[in-house]
Amino acid sequence: MPSTRSSSSTPVKPGEYAEASIRVLKGLEPVKQRPGMYTRTDNPLHIVQEVIDNAADEALAGHGKRIAVTLHADGSVSVDDDGRGIPFGLHPEEKVPVLEIVYTRLHAGGKFDKGASGAYSFSGGLHGVGVSVTNALAKRLQVSVWREGQVASIAFAGGDVLEKLVLRKAAAGERKSGTSVRVWPDPKYFDVAELPRHDLVHLLRSKAVLMPGVTVTLTHEKSNRTEQDQQTWLYKGGLRDYLLQNLPAEPLIPLFEGEQYAGINETENFAEGEGAAWCVAFTDEGNLLRESYVNLIPTVAGGTHESGLKDGLFAAVKGFIELHALLPKGVKLMPEDVFSRASFVLSAKVLDPQFQGQIKERLNSRDTLRLVSNYVRPALELWLNQHVEVGRKLAELVIRQAQTRQRAAQKVEKRKGSGVAVLPGKLTDCESRDLSMNEVFLVEGDSAGGSAKMGRNKETQAVLPLRGKVLNTWEVERDRLFANNEIHDIAVALGVDPHGPNDEPDLSGLRYGKVCILSDADVDGSHIQVLLLTLFFRHFPKLVERGHVCIAKPPLFRVDAPARGKRPAAKIYALDEGELEAALDKLRKEGAREQSWTISRFKGLGEMNAEQLWETTLNPETRRLLPVGWGQGEASTFEATVKVLTQLMGKGEASARRELMELHGDAVEVDV
Repeated sequence: MPSTRSSSSTPVKPGEYAEASIRVLKGLEPVKQRPGMYTRTDNPLHIVQEVIDNAADEALAGHGKRIAVTLHADGSVSVDDDGRGIPFGLHPEEKVPVLEIVYTRLHAGGKFDKGASGAYSFSGGLHGVGVSVTNALAKRLQVSVWREGQVASIAFAGGDVLEKLVLRKAAAGERKSGTSVRVWPDPKYFDVAELPRHDLVHLLRSKAVLMPGVTVTLTHEKSNRTEQDQQTWLYKGGLRDYLLQNLPAEPLIPLFEGEQYAGINETENFAEGEGAAWCVAFTDEGNLLRESYVNLIPTVAGGTHESGLKDGLFAAVKGFIELHALLPKGVKLMPEDVFSRASFVLSAKVLDPQFQGQIKERLNSRDTLRLVSNYVRPALELWLNQHVEVGRKLAELVIRQAQTRQRAAQKVEKRKGSGVAVLPGKLTDCESRDLSMNEVFLVEGDSAGGSAKMGRNKETQAVLPLRGKVLNTWEVERDRLFANNEIHDIAVALGVDPHGPNDEPDLSGLRYGKVCILSDADVDGSHIQVLLLTLFFRHFPKLVERGHVCIAKPPLFRVDAPARGKRPAAKIYALDEGELEAALDKLRKEGAREQSWTISRFKGLGEMNAEQLWETTLNPETRRLLPVGWGQGEASTFEATVKVLTQLMGKGEASARRELMELHGDAVEVDV
């Protein structure tokens, strides 16, 4: 038989791709290699939160009444609870102490077993990570567990066992059960080593709010170790007290609060115990307070439970308004009319929550929308009809919001459809009406716009300056686009209405054959390019498909070269550092003395005079103009572009963007 190539015996030559090129990361190595895929790396709060969440899960399961967090003077953090304590006997299959497995294995924990027989019926989600990530990113982590008359201790360093498990008998008077974890976060994994005190306080206070009767304390040791600050939270009034204490404005009507969980004979296919508690305040002015939680985990990016609350509120209020015939003629209610002035605290209990990303910022469980909506709607309908005068005040607020929204939309339509389009005042138009020759440059800033107006070819080139960065339109409804002045001006100047990829828009009014995005050659300029490309791809896709959209490429560097041989002195422009090095190499080959040239870096288009801008960016003979489009004959190209832009521009895609940057960030040279 032919021999097989062994990766262990055959070394890999430089640049070779062979069996031994494949590296297998074991244990907690993946976390250390790419910590941003598992946790936040701006500061260590999230890895400490994993420990706090475990203590809170014990209280949520009814096995604890105390959570104590201590910020030690040496930079470590302790979390202490009076729960059941983590089991420390040998795992029946792994034959390793369970306490060690919990802190050293990514895919191990007590929250996989859901249902009535599970150790945790409700907990903060399941991603196979948790405190093992905390351990991996810590210089040291030590755990003590009180359970069944014994005390177990173990210590780790960088995710590995440093001090093996030690058992002793609990002393007389010592507590019966609980877990104490002390962690020293490794600063090399985080941008800032210190915990954000305000965020930590908010997290702990919210735990107390969501678990009435549980005492939560935060102790901050001073550097001399003899003094300390301590804060204690114990809320007996729950969500109501918390919302009233933190509401920025006086509520217009009494608070709407409720709590409901599925029973054992639930007909809506919800698990026993699933449901939500909520408290909602409506205000007609001021800022809003909106906080949501799933199994005590804060979901700062919202999710399906918030959507369920919104859906339930809208359905109930709309039903009340229709029942009492309060809606004026011509007014159409939308969910945002009800939700836009609502402050709330929402706490959902979900048996098997599915979160977006590893850090649980957003709930994705689809059934939770129906779960929360089904409980909120009948409760609010009953409450409004029991308090009709309160309901009428709320209806007035909602109808005012709807009328304001509709008036804004009518103004937009009037500007758009007033017979002959009035071109934007900022637009400096061209003289020609030949579509094949005409170009419009969408220019970043008034300063650059001034240079472009002076340097352009007045016959065929128009200039439309844009103020700052345009709106991210990826998730903006088409009928709301013209509420934004910059987008309104772009559409009117082009002479084309927004449309979808499957529409057949009227392009007979198109005024320019080329729509050129012209921005600075830096990070901000690239951001503006992406925002404008998002606008065109999402709302003017036929312009992209037919090749009307382009990107102008201004130079980043100018080299003032001296005379060399028969060549006179010259100005050489380079788009980026790669072209700059190529230009310098060419000067050297032509006999220019080293450092005899002068290199200037353009901070922005505004630094170029009209002549330079014409020569480098506007002149059709010398400029770089990149056409924008997608591949021909590739069925998946359009869908692939949608997927990428959703990841880059979607409001709920922060976790996906973070993962993308962690995976490919090393390949990008950022100009800052």
